[in-house]
Amino acid sequence: MNYPLTGYHHITACAGGAQEDVNFFTQVVGLRMAKQTVLMDGSIPIYHLYYSNANLEPGSVMTTFPYSRKPGRPGSGQVAATAFTVAKGSLPFWKDHFKRHNVDQDPGAERFGQSFIRFRHPAGLAFEVIEDSNDQRQGWTTPEIAQSEAAHGFHGAVLSVREVAETERFFIDALGFRKTGVDGQYHRFETGVGGANKTVTLLHEPDRPAGSWTFGAGTVHHIALWGADQNALAEQKAIYEELGYTDASEIKDRFYFYSMYCRCPGGILVESCCNAPGSFEKDETKEELGTKLHVPPWFENRRDEIVASLEPIRVPESAIAASKKKVEATR
Repeated sequence: MNYPLTGYHHITACAGGAQEDVNFFTQVVGLRMAKQTVLMDGSIPIYHLYYSNANLEPGSVMTTFPYSRKPGRPGSGQVAATAFTVAKGSLPFWKDHFKRHNVDQDPGAERFGQSFIRFRHPAGLAFEVIEDSNDQRQGWTTPEIAQSEAAHGFHGAVLSVREVAETERFFIDALGFRKTGVDGQYHRFETGVGGANKTVTLLHEPDRPAGSWTFGAGTVHHIALWGADQNALAEQKAIYEELGYTDASEIKDRFYFYSMYCRCPGGILVESCCNAPGSFEKDETKEELGTKLHVPPWFENRRDEIVASLEPIRVPESAIAASKKKVEATR
């Protein structure tokens, strides 16, 4: 069977406060601000903020809904941690960097022979920087984070499951991953050439109570895997339905991309995603990306109401392409 999804596109989490989220991803993780828009479901105005590596590549896009109005309940059936790749030998830098920013971090650890540090967002979300000498994607740089230490993009998500077997079947039979290793409680699955951006890791936690599925601060809402176009999403939907995963959603217009969702047996929501024509540059130039709030056309008549109800945010100039280009030109 030919499987149409080739790796990650984005991962979406529910944060707490909007400004603390901006500060965390642009100054601590060192990502660029790629897009400011709003949650396209429902009627409550909620930011949808996008962060990425230097080239805004699929597999580097971290997005958040700052959802301070309601806490989520962390547990199994959720993303336990999101891992970003960094250069081999750079973990001492990251350990000191997190310390300077008073970020909660765990001691260095190892999984499948790769060293990593787990650290936490102010809302409690867990992230990792994991060493990978093969990932050559271009990271975003900041006054504190040089290219030699920058995050390249996702290595992959660590998913907490109470039982492994049926989620394993889902990723292998429905999505075309292959199982490539077991390391204690961790079960690794890879697609394509494997490695960075093509790895899903199941964390077997049989006694952990289930986490919430709704929007709620401190939980990850979904992972999104990338396909080339809408035909790829239709092919993936057909695979789901052929195998009996009949809760696959219709293909939804997300303005910048198209999406289709299916919840895996372990509880994690998995999106299939492809870019729309123009993608993130549909409503602003490459240099302007992330500089101002955009709402989709169907919310334009509510713009003033939406803006008035959102927490004001300030994006550091170092996280904006246009500002960075201006600084570099004056050097």
